[in-house]
Amino acid sequence: MTTAPPIVDKETATRQSLAHGPLGIALLHIERAHRGIGSWQSVHRQLAATGPLIDNNDANLFLGAPAMAYALHLAAADNNRYASALHTLDELVAAHTRRRLDAAHARIDQGTQTSFAEYDLLRGLTGLGALLLRRAPASDEMKGVLEYLVRLTEPIPSRGGETLPGWWVWHAPVRLGEPTPGGHANAGLAHGITGPLALLALAKRHGITVNGHDDAMARICRWLDRIRQSDHRGTHWPRWITRTTTAPTKPTAPSWCYGTPGLVRAQQLAATAQGDVHRKRMAERALLYCLADPHQLDQLTNRGLCHGVAGLMRVVQRVAQDAENPDLITDRLPQLSERFLSLGPPAETGLLEGTAGAALAFQSAEPDTTPASDWDACLLLI
Repeated sequence: MTTAPPIVDKETATRQSLAHGPLGIALLHIERAHRGIGSWQSVHRQLAATGPLIDNNDANLFLGAPAMAYALHLAAADNNRYASALHTLDELVAAHTRRRLDAAHARIDQGTQTSFAEYDLLRGLTGLGALLLRRAPASDEMKGVLEYLVRLTEPIPSRGGETLPGWWVWHAPVRLGEPTPGGHANAGLAHGITGPLALLALAKRHGITVNGHDDAMARICRWLDRIRQSDHRGTHWPRWITRTTTAPTKPTAPSWCYGTPGLVRAQQLAATAQGDVHRKRMAERALLYCLADPHQLDQLTNRGLCHGVAGLMRVVQRVAQDAENPDLITDRLPQLSERFLSLGPPAETGLLEGTAGAALAFQSAEPDTTPASDWDACLLLI
């Protein structure tokens, strides 16, 4: 197992992208191989297309060495395949996580605002924590990520004397390299604070907690309650809030990454972990309203996992597994399958926005079908 030099070109990054490249496509081949409808040779061909692995500061759950570790972990679920490579990758991921944690704590000590790249699921420490929860749940690095997330939720003072959430970022929600006047706080599962909430909840479900664990989840949930909106379309949340803009009153597209479904799953996980029956029911009702609202569903215009119908289908199944009345939720799957098929296939082949992710979600939604692998753990759904 070799690592790449520090400078990463676009072609190398694409080859090692769990989101858009061969590693994401490998998850589909792994799922099919586990189910006996695909070959392990095809899995190996996908994995071999990555080249020397990225292990610099750009590496994360969706890129480079950690992304490869995630794919190999799924492949090795039922035997000892790739054991040597996984051992090497585990050491790389642990060292990488320690470096990232040191930098994050230094930033907090300096009193400056954070960024998506530091903490979120796609590029930050939450994503590394999701991997460690699978590969090394009892490790010091897993504990370190959770302790960092507790610190991340603690309020920070800002200019003018007001107090902001610790996850308030200095940059824009979309153009990540550009500062936004006053910054913003993001609510999404992919880039926002519900990613850390889901990881904290999943860790507690696995019996892994740190000092301040429940307090951190409570702080996030209280903030979500403050920005929550309820109207004739049900309960929903804005994608983000800033100091200068008013949160939109209409619900956004019901996507995994930013919409109501992702926020529902994170809060359902937190409520289950904390025994909060009222929040659990609120979250599940919010999803039911969303699924019954054509205005929201019509905003999904592609099959993709991140922004499309596939992501909604997968969230629906995971929420139903822990729901008080699962049939009320799974009864919506046939309609979602019809909507999925009415849309054209994605233009790309990858996991988050391509045919691989769409196929994984669709085949998992077939009647009497149980996924052979927890491929959606990288989405913090389980």
